[in-house]
Amino acid sequence: MPPALSILDLASIAPGQTARDSFDNSVALAQAAERSGYHRVWYAEHHNMHSIASSATSVLIGHVAAHTETIRLGAGGIMLPNHSPLVIAEQFGTLETLFPGRIDLGLGRAPGSDQKTMLALRRNPASADSFPQDVLELQGYLTGRSRVSGVQAIPRAEGVVPLYILGSSLFGAQLAAHLGLPYAFASHFAPDALHQAIAVYRDSFRPSEQLAEPYAMAGVNVFAAENHGEAAAQKTIAYRARARAMVTRGAGNADFTDAEIDAFLASPNGHHLASMTRYTAVGTPTEVSAYLDDFVAATSVDELILAHHATNIDDRVRSVELTGGTIGASAPIR
Repeated sequence: MPPALSILDLASIAPGQTARDSFDNSVALAQAAERSGYHRVWYAEHHNMHSIASSATSVLIGHVAAHTETIRLGAGGIMLPNHSPLVIAEQFGTLETLFPGRIDLGLGRAPGSDQKTMLALRRNPASADSFPQDVLELQGYLTGRSRVSGVQAIPRAEGVVPLYILGSSLFGAQLAAHLGLPYAFASHFAPDALHQAIAVYRDSFRPSEQLAEPYAMAGVNVFAAENHGEAAAQKTIAYRARARAMVTRGAGNADFTDAEIDAFLASPNGHHLASMTRYTAVGTPTEVSAYLDDFVAATSVDELILAHHATNIDDRVRSVELTGGTIGASAPIR
């Protein structure tokens, strides 16, 4: 069966644009995904990043849901140690009540920020240690079987808010397998453990009330255009901007020339940054399709989470449309 095809929207704020522009772009991207037959669009929780506008993730999900009709929307993911499980259950119970049958909740344990921001979030550095227990507490609130005596999440939606475990290491794979939940690997920026994590997840999976058999997802970056040269140029522009943002952490001197950025990425110090986007499909729809087919053959994932990175929103929407027809998206929604 062909893999499901979905999108991770980073809600990026392009140079010269505002957060409001980013939100408008997220609506346009989700509407394009809906037209093109994608299963879902996810948004990730990031903090203190000048180029990403999805910090209030549940609010953005609600905004986009109000401007779409059928596509599933969700968090990919909520960094649960930043929050009380009860508060997240209330937020996603509200979303599912307002938009029944359309809301997903992916969960991660990273801070989604730097150390100073983590402290500003009132997060204890050891809070990630309780992530498995927090997932179970959250699951109890969402299902009406609270693990905290006398406490319920209100509103609790009549429908199911499915949980997903996100990760870039073996920890997430093992936890998702133990809990019997779908697992999404962040190979779009942390590719090294992809194959091992998927294998561990499938080998260790234990069926649950939510899921009878393993369901694995993985991220791939995409630049699709009418011709290869155009797609390659979009990739160059986007990845230079990404390198600038990461080198400067969104502040300080960002006036590096293109040649300086290219030289850095080619240097030993820049190699790790460049290698983070190892899994990137670039080119025409036929070329992108071939790349994604090979990726699926190598990983046997059930769903692809595609991050379209073209800086210009029209190019990004077109990439979504061109890629949408490349793989038959007939896999079941989990």
